[in-house]
Parts: sequence; structure tokens; C-alpha cells
Amino acid sequence: MSELVLEVKDLVVHYGAIQALRGISFKAARGEVITLIGSNGAGKTTTLHAVSNILKKTSGSVFFDGKDISLTPADKIVAAGLVQVPEGRRVFANLSVRDNLEMGAYTRKRKSAADRSALAADYEMVYGIFPRLKERLNQVAGTLSGGEQQMLSMGRALMSSPRVLLLDEPSMGLAPILVEEIFAVIKKINQAGTTIVLVEQNAYEALALADRGYILETGQIVKEGPASQLMRDDAVKSAYLGG
Repeated sequence: MSELVLEVKDLVVHYGAIQALRGISFKAARGEVITLIGSNGAGKTTTLHAVSNILKKTSGSVFFDGKDISLTPADKIVAAGLVQVPEGRRVFANLSVRDNLEMGAYTRKRKSAADRSALAADYEMVYGIFPRLKERLNQVAGTLSGGEQQMLSMGRALMSSPRVLLLDEPSMGLAPILVEEIFAVIKKINQAGTTIVLVEQNAYEALALADRGYILETGQIVKEGPASQLMRDDAVKSAYLGG
């Protein structure tokens, strides 16, 4: 494995008296796609929220580029380059597409000509990946289709200039043809150099895209390995791949 960019160690999270995560550990190397797979309630979204420090951890550590960010405020984590695309898109429905993208760039520096040039280049990069967003810059985000809102949510995250992108159920609620389009975009983002941590109920598409996978059940990782190996695993096929 090449240089680690994200390492999560022994995450434990409680919701009151209920233990939601029971010592989750995983890692991602620079340029990798890893996927966390599990049924509803397995702890996938809770894991991402704990990594991003949106949710308080009971115990455990998160290291980003070798630095312990376990207690770092969520906005500082975003500014450092670890960015989450939330489940359910969560666009700013009353703002335009342009304003949503601008919100994604909120943490970016703009003082120097180089800063402004880099920001302009990222806008063009997002428009290149999501040409429909460029066509709808002045449209109110809440009036976009579900697929377009997902594209906007991902484009907004890319405007933060992430080095690691945490994607939470990007295909949820989308028609099959749009699911294929979203996964093609995720692959393109990864090929451009961004490390991806993908939480996804569409296990087949996730494993087909990923380098490695982790299977979560009731708040703990029960199996891990190369994605191609997990796709051939009889227990994984029976539980998640419909075969």
C-alpha cells in the first residue's frame, strides 16, 4: 500500500446508552477508493460523521496525512482537505447553483492572484465534470432534479479542494441510468487524484469501483479485503450482491 492519507483507529460512538460503533478501524492510501458496505443501521453514516467530527466520538482516533485530527473542529477538517458529501444531498435549496458552489469554496483563500487563479480553475474543473451545473448556474437548487442535486452536492464539495472525499450514499434514490452516471463521475474524480471513501448500499457498484472494501455489521467491521476478493466471497454475495 502506498502512503496513507487517512487512518481511523478504534472508533467508538454512543447515542445515549446505545453503542453505535464498536471499535471501527480502516485506512485509505493516497489515490485509493475504499468502500464501506453494510445494511441500514450498520453504522456507515455514523462512521463518516465521526471521522468528520460532525459527531462526537466516545473514543478512538482519526489521522489525516499523519496528523491526529480527532479533536479538530469540523470546519478546520474541511479546510485541511477532508470533505464530506452528505447523504440526501443537502443542497441549499433556496440558493442558486452558483451560490451553492460558492458556499463550497467558503474556506478557500482568495488574497493572492495565485489563490484566485486556483479557485477559477476549480470552477472550470467542476463545470467540466458536471456540464449540467454550468447550464443551470442561476437556477434555484431546490428546483433541480434528484440527480442534478447530487451532482451539485458533489460539485460543492469539490470546490473545497479536497484531497479525501467522503461520499455518503451518492446513488440513493436515483434512477439506474443516473446511478451509472454518478459512479462514472466518482471514478473520474478519483483518477484526477482525489482519494475516495465511499459509503454505499449499492454494494455491487461500490465494489466494482473500489480498490478495497470493509463490511460493517452492527457497528463493527466483520470483513475486509481487496474489492475484487470481496465480490467473490460467498457470504458477501449472499448478503449484499443478491447471489
